[in-house]
Amino acid sequence: MSIQLIPVDRNNWETALALRVAEDQQKFVPSVAVSLAKVYVKPDGEDVEYIPFAIYSNEKMVGFIMHAYEENTENMYWINGFLIDEGEQGRGFGGSALSLMVSWIRNKFTQCKEIRLTVHRENSRARSFYLQRGFESTGAWFGEEEILKLNV
Repeated sequence: MSIQLIPVDRNNWETALALRVAEDQQKFVPSVAVSLAKVYVKPDGEDVEYIPFAIYSNEKMVGFIMHAYEENTENMYWINGFLIDEGEQGRGFGGSALSLMVSWIRNKFTQCKEIRLTVHRENSRARSFYLQRGFESTGAWFGEEEILKLNV
């Protein structure tokens, strides 16, 4: 399986906006539009940078993932807005994309010791997905979302 992470830019943003998860998953992940708005609005503060990526399988966009980080820290490297389009789920794209994103963060930010993400308390499927890939609970919560970490 050939997966690529390609930054969302003026050439592919409209395709990214069309990505959707199943109706029963919508409360668990922000829309791509909301994720892209964070790049400009910076709701987590001026020190947080956001890099949105489209997930491609060959030439087809199959998902979205965003990296948010505070440079010069060891543990403020986040994966958020991660979704695989409803019609592409169950084909291994999620695991491959997550692995690629983790590798990209490790290579770009050598000072990174921990990658974090949140998972909604009712999203047992996603929680299991992340735990199977080495993430573990921090014991902390952000509202209805548990914070998981991956030591790198």
